[in-house]
Amino acid sequence: MNRPFARRFLGMTIAGVLVTACGLPAVAQDAPPAAQAPETKTVPATSERSLADQLWFDAKQGDPAKFMQAIKAAESSPAATPSLREAFTSLDKAVAKRETTRAEKLAEVDKALNEKLAEPGSEALSEAIKKAVERYLLSTDRAAFMHEPRITDLIRRAETAAREAEARGDWFTANELFFRLNVLLEEEETYKADVKRLGLRLSMIRLYAPEQFWKLRNDERIAAKKSELPPYNGLGEDFNQKLKDVDKGSVFRAIASASRQHIEKVEMRKMMLGGLDSIRTMVTTTDLEKPFPTLKNQVAKDAMLAFLNHWTNRLTDPETLITNQSLLDCIDDLLATNRSTVGFPDNAMLHEFGNGAMGKLDDFSAIIWPDELARFNRMTEGRFRGVGVQIQMDDETQMIKVVTPLEGTPAQIAGVRSGDLIKKIDGKSAVGISLNQAVDLITGPEGTKVNLTVERSTDKKDANGKEISEDVEFDLQRALIKTATVKGWRREGAKEDQWDWLIDHNNRIGYIRLTQFTDESTKELHAAIEQMRIEARAAGGEPGQLGGLILDLRYNPGGLLTEAVSVANTFIDHGTIVSTEGTLTGETKSAEPGRSMLGKAPLIVLINEGSASASEIVSGAIRYYSDKGEVNALLIGQRSFGKGSVQNVWNLSKDSKMKLTTQYYKLPDGRIIHRKPGASVWGVDPNLKMVMLPEQESDALKLRQDADVLPIDKDGKVVESNTPRPDPGKLISDGMDLQLQTALVLLQAQAEGAQEQARLPH
Repeated sequence: MNRPFARRFLGMTIAGVLVTACGLPAVAQDAPPAAQAPETKTVPATSERSLADQLWFDAKQGDPAKFMQAIKAAESSPAATPSLREAFTSLDKAVAKRETTRAEKLAEVDKALNEKLAEPGSEALSEAIKKAVERYLLSTDRAAFMHEPRITDLIRRAETAAREAEARGDWFTANELFFRLNVLLEEEETYKADVKRLGLRLSMIRLYAPEQFWKLRNDERIAAKKSELPPYNGLGEDFNQKLKDVDKGSVFRAIASASRQHIEKVEMRKMMLGGLDSIRTMVTTTDLEKPFPTLKNQVAKDAMLAFLNHWTNRLTDPETLITNQSLLDCIDDLLATNRSTVGFPDNAMLHEFGNGAMGKLDDFSAIIWPDELARFNRMTEGRFRGVGVQIQMDDETQMIKVVTPLEGTPAQIAGVRSGDLIKKIDGKSAVGISLNQAVDLITGPEGTKVNLTVERSTDKKDANGKEISEDVEFDLQRALIKTATVKGWRREGAKEDQWDWLIDHNNRIGYIRLTQFTDESTKELHAAIEQMRIEARAAGGEPGQLGGLILDLRYNPGGLLTEAVSVANTFIDHGTIVSTEGTLTGETKSAEPGRSMLGKAPLIVLINEGSASASEIVSGAIRYYSDKGEVNALLIGQRSFGKGSVQNVWNLSKDSKMKLTTQYYKLPDGRIIHRKPGASVWGVDPNLKMVMLPEQESDALKLRQDADVLPIDKDGKVVESNTPRPDPGKLISDGMDLQLQTALVLLQAQAEGAQEQARLPH
C-alpha cells in the first residue's frame, strides 16, 4: 500500500527551488512489474552457485523472509570471508532490532490508541486516527488491523465528526479529520474528494484572508497545547497584487483546450460544473467575510447561490448542448451576477472558477497563475535566480533559518552563515512568514537586489546566562543559481561536487544519490562515476573497475524526460527505455549503444514511495532489462509513487501557463506506471521489498540531511567546529537504513566473490 502522505520528507527548501517537483513538463513517471511474468535468464542450480550468486538470486526472488534466512545461513558459511560474515551478522541484527522495535512500538501505539478511543471530543478522535495510521504502518498484517471493530467504529465516528465540523464552519477540524482518514484509507481513496474540497476552502482563506488563516492555525495550536505562532506577518500576502493579471481569456482557453486534449477526455460540462462548485465553496466560506463584507448580506449570497444552482441544473441536463460558446456564456453570466450580488473582484471569481474546473482533471493538471509562474519556472529548470541559501523553518523560534549558503553564490560570498535567522527582508520584518513567502521575497530577476537582515548568535552569554545575538545586514545582488542533483556518500568540501563517492573503499563500491532530474543531471552523474573510478584505482582496484554501485532514487520526485532517458542509458546499453501513449502522438525513447558506463559491475537501485516520475522510468527500465538478464542489477526498497504521466505546458497569456496531462509513460514491456483512480497496481516494484519503520525513515533522513551540510564562510572554506560532524556511516552501523545496508551487503558479497574468482587459476 502506497502511503506518500504518511511519510515525512525533509522540511527544507532552497530559496527559490521546489524540492518535490512531480508533474513537470516532459517529466517522467512510470509503473511496476505486475501482470505478466518477466522474462528471465536461465539460472544455474543452487549447488553450482557461489555464495554471492546465491544471495543475489535469493534477493531477486523477492521473498524477504527467505532472503534473511539465506543471510543467516551465510553467517556461518565457510565460503564467506571474516569481513563478509561480519556484514551478514550486522544486517541480521539490524533486521532483528527492527522487529524488536516494531513490537515495542506496537504495544506503545496500541495503548495510546485505546486511550484516545476512550476520550470524548473531535480532538481525541483526530489523535486516535493519527495513532491508527501509526499502528497501520507498524502492522505486519494490515488487512486484519483494518477490519478490527475498534478501527471500523473509529472511522465511522471520525467521518461523522468531520462532516459536523464542516457543517458548522470549523474548517481546520474537518480538514484534519478528513486528511487523517484519507491517509488511513489512502489506497481506497474513500475520503480523497473530502480532502480536496476542504483543501480548496482553506486555500481560499489562505489567499484572500491570510490573517484569518493565521488565527485559525494559531487557535488550533493552542487547543493542541502547542506554542503559539509568531504574530501575524502579511508581508507579500496581498491577493489583489497576486491576482492582478488574471484574465477571462486565459481561463476560457485553459478549460476549452483541456477538455479536448486531456488524457482522459474529461467533458467540458464536467469542468464547468467543477468551476461552479468552487464558486459555491467560496460563497459559503464565512471566514471570507472580512475581505469581502458583502458575504454578510444574506440576500446577495442567496441570489448568487440561486444563479449557481440554475447553471448547475442546466449543465446536468443531458439535453443541453455544451460548446465553447456555452463556456463563454457561463463565465460572462457568472461575472455579471457576481457584480450585482456578492461583489467579489472579477479576477478572484475567474481564479476560483478556473481552479475548480481544472480540479476535475487529474492531480497534475493545473493553470499556472501569474503569481505562480516564477516558482513554476524555477521548479522546471532546476536553477533559480536568487541569492543561494538553503532555508528551513526553525521549530524553536518559528523563524526562517539558513541551513547553509551554497558555495560560490552571492549569500556565501557576502558572509551569510549556517544558523542565521532571517529577521528582515528589504527592511520589513520576516518574523512569522512562511517558507513560500520567504522564497518568493528572496528570489527575483537576475541582477536585482535584495536586503537581508539576519539574527546571528555571538556564542556569548549575558549575566543571566542568556545567549547574546547580533543583527547583521547584507545587500545582495541576485544571480543565476545552479543546484547540484548528484550527491555522494560523504561530503568532503565546500563545492557541490566534492564528495567521497565510495561507500566501501576496500570493495570499491560506489554510492550516488540522484535528488532530481534537471538538465545537468546526466553530466553530473557521469562525472561522479569517473571520479569513482579514480577513487577505485586509488583503493587498489583494476583501472576504472568498480566493485559495484548503489543508485539511490528514494525521495526523487522526477524531472526532465530527456534526463531520465540519458540517466537510464548510463546503465542500459540498448533497447527501449520508455514510450508514451495518449491524446498526442506517442513516441519511443531508446538507449544509444555504447553509452553505458558500468561494464560488468553490479548495480543496485534503491526506490521507495517518494520515487516518482523520471525515477520510475529509470528504475522501471533497469528492472525490465535486469529481469531479462541483460543488466546485472537489482531493485531494493518499496513500491514507487506511481506517477507516470506527461504534462505538456502551453502559454495562456504572457503571464500564465497551463500544464495538462496528455500522455502516460509505458515501460519497455508496455505497462503503464501511472496510478489511475481505483487502481490496485501501479508504480515500480522492487525485486526485494525491504521495509523500514517510520521512525527509521525519519531518523535516516535527518542524519543524511545533517551529514550533507558543511558550514562554509565567505571565502568558500569549510568552517571548523568543535562539534563532531554527523557521520553517514551510522546509517549502516546503527541499522538505521535497512534498504541501504541490504544493498551494501549484497554488493560486498559480489565484490569479494569476484575478487576470489580472479585469484583462481584460469
